[in-house]
Amino acid sequence: MGFTVAIDGPAAAGKGTISRKIADQFGLAHLDTGLLYRAVGRMVAEGAEPLAAAQALTPEDLNHPDLRSARAGEGASRVAVIPEVRAALLAFQRSFAARDGGAVLDGRDIGSVICPDADVKLFVTASDAVRAHRRWLELSAKGDPIAESEVLAQLRARDARDAARDAAPMISADDAVLLDTTELTIDAAVELAADLVSQRMRKGLG
Repeated sequence: MGFTVAIDGPAAAGKGTISRKIADQFGLAHLDTGLLYRAVGRMVAEGAEPLAAAQALTPEDLNHPDLRSARAGEGASRVAVIPEVRAALLAFQRSFAARDGGAVLDGRDIGSVICPDADVKLFVTASDAVRAHRRWLELSAKGDPIAESEVLAQLRARDARDAARDAAPMISADDAVLLDTTELTIDAAVELAADLVSQRMRKGLG
C-alpha cells in the first residue's frame, strides 16, 4: 500500500530539503517535480519546442548538472504556465506518487492537483527576503555572480507567475498544513514535518 506526502511552496522556502529528509527518514521514494519543469525549461532554452520537450523527457534528463541554475529556474516558471506541458508531465508524477512503498513529491501543485488525496499535505513558505538570501547563498556557492537584489526580484516575479497562471496555480490546498520556515532551522522544520507524517501514519495503521 502506498503512502503519499505532498509538499508544496515557493522557491527557496525549504520544501526540497524537507522533502528529501522526510523521504530518507521514512524510507519513501522522492520526486522533486520542479526538476521536470527545469529540465523542460533547459531544453526550450536550447531551442526545443515546449510540448515536444515535455513529451520527450526521460529520467536521465533530471540529472543534468545545470538544472539548479537561475536560468533553468526562470525557464521552468515560463514553461510551467503552458497547460499542454503540464498535462504531458501529469501522468509521470501521478504514477510516481502511486508507487508501492510510498512517495514524497514536492512542487507547487502537488496537494491541489497532482495528489489531491495525499495522506499528508504541507505548504512550506518563508518571507521573500529570507528566501532570496537562501537562494543567493546557494547560487554564490556554485560560482554564480548574480546579485542578491536580482535574486529577490526573480523570486517575486516567479511567485507572481506561478500564483497567477491559469493551469494549476501555486496555492495551498485547503487541507494542507502551513509550515513557515522564516525563523526555523532546517532541523526544526524537518522535525515538525516528521511529526505530522508520523501522526498520519499511525492513524492509517490504526
